[in-house]
Amino acid sequence: MRVVFMGTPEFARPVLAEILSQGHEVVAAYTRPPAPAGRGMALVPSPIHKLAESFGIPVFTPKSFRDEETIATFAGLGADVAVVVAYGLILPKAVLEAPAEGCLNLHASLLPRWRGAAPIQRAIMAGDSKTGVMVMRMEEGLDTGPVALADTVEIEPDMTAGELHDRLSLLGADLMARALGALSRGTLTFTAQSEEGVTYARKIDKAEARIDWSRPAEEVHNQIRGLSPFPGAWFEADWGQGPQRVKALHAQRADGYGVPGMLLDDELTVACGSGAIRLVQVQRAGKTPMGAAEFLKGAPLVHGARLD
Repeated sequence: MRVVFMGTPEFARPVLAEILSQGHEVVAAYTRPPAPAGRGMALVPSPIHKLAESFGIPVFTPKSFRDEETIATFAGLGADVAVVVAYGLILPKAVLEAPAEGCLNLHASLLPRWRGAAPIQRAIMAGDSKTGVMVMRMEEGLDTGPVALADTVEIEPDMTAGELHDRLSLLGADLMARALGALSRGTLTFTAQSEEGVTYARKIDKAEARIDWSRPAEEVHNQIRGLSPFPGAWFEADWGQGPQRVKALHAQRADGYGVPGMLLDDELTVACGSGAIRLVQVQRAGKTPMGAAEFLKGAPLVHGARLD
């Protein structure tokens, strides 16, 4: 099929790679403009930008689809279908209807649960035991379109958002390839989403990242794994050098109780509002992630110390 691919982050990269491996003609890739990154704040193209260029695919990076020229350029590509994966821009009706078969979106949740920007993080932070990926036909509403295909995965008790992201990305690549195959044969069918069970995965706010040890251990655990590796749930600790910010990247539920934020042993087991968690992997500012034992060599926090 003649495909226009629209995506930006690493999550979308396996999808584009799989579409290409299936022999579809990707006539253009749309992605967000290069963004400043690193200490030098040099402009860095997105993962989709880099992959598309490596295959000689024309790349478009409009800042929006509000002007007629941008819409006309898109329509002029004569695509059979557009595949949209975490693109990051709102597509107007004229764009959604330009391809002969419309626009197919890969969404990382079991719709209608977790419509919106951060479905992977929100599923884990809410303590969901399962999630998945779905291929749907896009409408003007936020992730409201009818669904064609879906795959479900279990969310393991200590799984982080990063780990779930990688699993869903690969699963989604296969699912979208199957959807395009069925579409090319004229056998792809769609089912309207249920009007019950709708939830919204709003964008992660930086204010949500600070750990509140007065919350129950299960909620703190879900916050840590839901925000790992980015932006990273964090706390402050003082081991004689003033308060230092530390990210918590991996944790486990643990036995014990005490004043919220107090260390219950010399192995980073922390009391919460009810129950406790053990910090397994952390990251100091400007340092690489490290295990609890390595961290404690440079930050001698002992039983009874308090984390804020």
